[in-house]
Amino acid sequence: MLDQTKNMLSEMKMYGALKTIDLRVQEAMSQNWGHIDLISTLVTDEKLYRDNHAIQRRLRAASFRTDASFEKVDYTTKRSVTKSLIKDLMQMEFIKNTPRNILIEGPTGVGKTFLATALGHHACRHGNSCLFIGISVLNERLLMARASGNYLRLRDRFIKTDLLIIDDVGLKKLTPEVTQDLHDLLEERQNKCTVITTQLPLRNWKEIIEDELALDTIVDKLEYGSLHLHLQGETYRKKKSQKQNIDNDRVPQEIAGN
Repeated sequence: MLDQTKNMLSEMKMYGALKTIDLRVQEAMSQNWGHIDLISTLVTDEKLYRDNHAIQRRLRAASFRTDASFEKVDYTTKRSVTKSLIKDLMQMEFIKNTPRNILIEGPTGVGKTFLATALGHHACRHGNSCLFIGISVLNERLLMARASGNYLRLRDRFIKTDLLIIDDVGLKKLTPEVTQDLHDLLEERQNKCTVITTQLPLRNWKEIIEDELALDTIVDKLEYGSLHLHLQGETYRKKKSQKQNIDNDRVPQEIAGN
């Protein structure tokens, strides 16, 4: 009977229950569970398995460049990322109720990409789809999609995702094509959240966008009604370098010299 049940679970692709059924049957026998207790536990195992599988699928689809999470945020350095801010972001009001764009601004090395990625990870773990992409890669992907005839399909994917993260805007001047794509994405995603990281304050975006009409529209969408996070403080790279120097000083001279 048990083997037959396992076969049916496999046919129905109930792999979570299949994985734990032997253990649950043993527990049911040793602890005198009733039929309802056993069924309930197996259904819970299946639910947890599917939820975790879905989370992993969303994380893979997001294409994050780094492994970042709110649990890994460093509060030891003097910067504008506080526990209160992270607690507010974890509520995900910017996605759930009234979607708001988020602009993460600050100099290089202060954790803009890390924070944006942590936002994405948190969103994925709580049932939301996410896409992470650098502005240069976005340009390349859309150019290739235009050439192959898949532009509308790719653009639709960027529009429909619950959370779109565009990283490193402002490193160099945007081409007219990228400017138009950015404009169109923000226009089409008015009811969804877009996160943009940049070193360049909005007031200076005229340095990277030549089209004045597009510039006004893009800045307007990012400036009003958006959540602005201004990161500052010592760079993570400097802190990491200092830690490496301290660690090297602790290494015996004969080892350090090898």
